[in-house]
Amino acid sequence: KVSAWLGQITYDQIDFQNEAEFIRLANEGSGGVIIGSHLGNIEVCRALAHKNINARMNVLIYTEHAANYNELLKRINTRVDNRVIHVDKIGPETAIMLKEKIDNGELIIIVGDRTAANSQRRISYATFLGDKAPFAQGPFIIASLFECPVYLMFCLKERGRFTVHFERFCDSIKLPRKFREQELQNIIEGYADRLEYYCLREPFQWYNFYDYWFAGSSNVSERQTTTPD
Repeated sequence: KVSAWLGQITYDQIDFQNEAEFIRLANEGSGGVIIGSHLGNIEVCRALAHKNINARMNVLIYTEHAANYNELLKRINTRVDNRVIHVDKIGPETAIMLKEKIDNGELIIIVGDRTAANSQRRISYATFLGDKAPFAQGPFIIASLFECPVYLMFCLKERGRFTVHFERFCDSIKLPRKFREQELQNIIEGYADRLEYYCLREPFQWYNFYDYWFAGSSNVSERQTTTPD
């Protein structure tokens, strides 16, 4: 991550799967949501986008998790905070601001695999690496507000090189009121499946430092939903 922001990682060290689709999305200016994770090094994508690609990428970061980390990165490169949106929670003002960015043809990056053990946010459980794990519903609810394409992005180090995996997740996330919970469950299970697929390729690159399976499959009922992000 530090190397990316120091400019020590260049395009000739990166294999960008589906790069044409990413460039088309960036140049077309239609806007979109990219859901990332703590698997691999997504900072490579952020740093290179600032320098080499005509992509207006905004990274949504929950302040409670990342304040110290981002302060460290800002000492390395002052551009780190460009287009970083720090939030404690998603309220109407934040949602409106993000919608304006999407309408302006910009990209919003949100991670979909971060739920702290003491989190009170709304969560859904999906099977991940052999047991039920909690996933925050917030990123997917946010994406549903914008009615725009949703993509997944993972950057893994494979055989000494960085590989960016960029794939279309869905044309848009729709949450009809009558089937809202079931649709959310299906979407989150789909994300968990793709995260698991890439995690099995490079399991030691999943940098999530929480007890991710804290509830286990036998205690699902104890951690059911409260209020949305």
